[in-house]
Amino acid sequence: MTNIPPPAEELRLLDSELWQLDARRAQLLARRAWLVAALQPPKPAPAAAARPRPETGASGVQNLLLLLGGVLLTIAATAFTLVSWGHLGIAGRALVLGAVTSVALGAPVFLLRRGLRSTAESVAGLGLVLTVLDAYALHQVAFPGTGGAGYTAVASTLLAALWTAYGLLPRAAELRLPLPCALVAAQLPLFFWAMETDAGSYVVTAALLATAAFDTAVALRVTAKSVRVVGAVGAYGLGSSGVLAAGWLSWTASGPSAAARAAALLLLAAAIALVAAWQGAGEKRALGLAIASGLLTVAALGGLARSVLPELWTVPAHLACGVALLATVRIGRLPDAVRRGTAWASGAVQALAVLWALPVIGVVALAPVGWVSRAWTGAPPDARAALTLDASWPAHAAAVPVVLTAVGAVLVLVVRGEVWRPRALSGALGLTWATALVLPPVLELPYSIGLLIQGLTAVVGVAAAAYLQQTAPRFTTLALALATSLSLAFLSLATQAATLTVLAALVALFASASWQSRLAPFMAPAALAYAAALACAVGAALNWQPPHTALLVLAVPVAAALLAPRMGSPATVPVEATGAAAGVLAIGLAVTDLPLLALVLALCGVITAGTAIRPDRRSVGYVAAVLFVLATWVRLAAWEVGTPEAYTVPVTVPALLVGHLRRRRDPRTSSWTAYGPGLAATLLPSLVAAWGDAHWTRPLLLGMAALSITLLGGGHSLQAPLVLGGTVLTLDALHELAPYLIQVADALPRWVPPALAGLLLLSLGATYEQRLRDARKLRTFLGSLH
Repeated sequence: MTNIPPPAEELRLLDSELWQLDARRAQLLARRAWLVAALQPPKPAPAAAARPRPETGASGVQNLLLLLGGVLLTIAATAFTLVSWGHLGIAGRALVLGAVTSVALGAPVFLLRRGLRSTAESVAGLGLVLTVLDAYALHQVAFPGTGGAGYTAVASTLLAALWTAYGLLPRAAELRLPLPCALVAAQLPLFFWAMETDAGSYVVTAALLATAAFDTAVALRVTAKSVRVVGAVGAYGLGSSGVLAAGWLSWTASGPSAAARAAALLLLAAAIALVAAWQGAGEKRALGLAIASGLLTVAALGGLARSVLPELWTVPAHLACGVALLATVRIGRLPDAVRRGTAWASGAVQALAVLWALPVIGVVALAPVGWVSRAWTGAPPDARAALTLDASWPAHAAAVPVVLTAVGAVLVLVVRGEVWRPRALSGALGLTWATALVLPPVLELPYSIGLLIQGLTAVVGVAAAAYLQQTAPRFTTLALALATSLSLAFLSLATQAATLTVLAALVALFASASWQSRLAPFMAPAALAYAAALACAVGAALNWQPPHTALLVLAVPVAAALLAPRMGSPATVPVEATGAAAGVLAIGLAVTDLPLLALVLALCGVITAGTAIRPDRRSVGYVAAVLFVLATWVRLAAWEVGTPEAYTVPVTVPALLVGHLRRRRDPRTSSWTAYGPGLAATLLPSLVAAWGDAHWTRPLLLGMAALSITLLGGGHSLQAPLVLGGTVLTLDALHELAPYLIQVADALPRWVPPALAGLLLLSLGATYEQRLRDARKLRTFLGSLH
């Protein structure tokens, strides 16, 4: 048999074994820490402090010193020429300038032989500046009466030639300054020659463009990078200036002759850009230059056409020139970048033409909204008058259909490719739609014909959406059809008959298209929306008040609730959302009549409760409950019931019942979740009313109800009834005792309240720890409740 030791002996043995285990554990932890430290790699020794690096190199210091020296010598030479020049005779002047210039230009060759390149560059720069000063001095002495512009043209030509020759010398060719400076000087001769001869703005612009052409040739042909950079800057700068001047001359041309000269200048600029794009520019630059060339060509030919055609055809003429650019894309010998740039230029012209037509399209699409404030005031005489109630008709609108049709035809016939073809078809559909809307007001067709054309446009749009297979064109057509129907609905507000007919036709159109699954998410909500509008129009035609019309509008939520589960998943949510919006509209219409508002709310609750029967819409039942409660409250308000319990008890009883059923299903449910909302819905408003009630009946009944709830909460260990009931009972009792407390406070001396507060604080401080323990016990007790 097993010998079992006494309990005291067994306890001693257990303590001994536990102590041994703790000691062994401490040894193992110490060994583990040593092993971890031994396995870690040794930390690298801190690197020696880095020696401070110099902030600039020797070459940088050398170049800076040379630059400063050259600048100072240049300033000194300039000051000598401008200030001290007059103190010397002619011989002295010539001797000084000649000697200094010769030395400055000859020294770089000697310095280059010695390998002093930076010094040579600085001295060469000084020599170039001295040649400019020589030219200035020569003008002051030998040619004082010569015009400044003419002399500048001649001097800049000679300086450009001199600097070019100097830069091409065998040894001086290693210098980087002479050739770029020569090209800078070459920018001036033609411009100042044109200014000197007073040849007019056309010749000055031609001089700018000719100089830009020369710069373009230099930038494309010369191998030196510095010269190419200067040439590119000159080409872009002078070319842009010449293009702006030529464009202004074309815009302000007073006749065909002036327009032809301006067009020639623009074509010259276009030719320069085209040659630059063709002759080896980079891919992106070639594309940009080709676009610029195409736009300049259109501007030239369009300006020439504008001078001989009426102003109405200005935009169509430019558009025709832009479309004609597409013919050059077919030329096989053109580089790919040039072809793409020309196509982009044509597209830009077409886009600008459509942008010009947007004001007319905007008036046609948005002006019908103005009929909302003039509903059923009478039909206008024609389609244009129907759109010009609050807006003016844009000028030259007669050319808009031509522009839209031409651009749409180009999109259909020219654009190809898997990516761009669907986009082009979508754009063509939009332009066709805009043309159909613009034609009636442009032609001033009768009002009824305008309505008919818009209606046919909507029908064709819906039919095309049902027929098209590609996603982008189909959605574009759907959007255009819906926009057309909206404009048509607003436009029909002119007369009662037109309004009812159009709305009924739109309901029938969209309802018939809703049975196609691809169109149902769009067509079904539109049909319901127009049905709600038709219900309002019928009510207004029958002279019903808005609250009575609300009952007619409720047919739309009923239809939405019945159709939503049968339309399929993509259309269910849009249909339900439209029905909900119609319900909100009905509530808004009935808000001025409380009895009818209560009826409308109750009917909306019935519709919502019917929707909540579906398994996937159980949560809508909460909305139905809210609507029923609101209907009850509105009915009580209509009966002029002012007792808050009449509003709160119908909410409290169902809420408590639902909470009780939930706790029976899931006993772990908190009492605050099950009973808190229901109890608070009645107790809190009643408490507020009791505090403002001068009689004793309400406080007494409230106190009894709060006492009962407190006892029930304590008996069933429920936290929410216990806390809410006890709090309301305490506040209610305090309200009843308040008059007596006020009397007692008035009877007491004024020093008593501070003394009592001080004693309270002293007692709390003395028993602080005991109070904390009591608070913990109270928290534990409340936490033990459900």
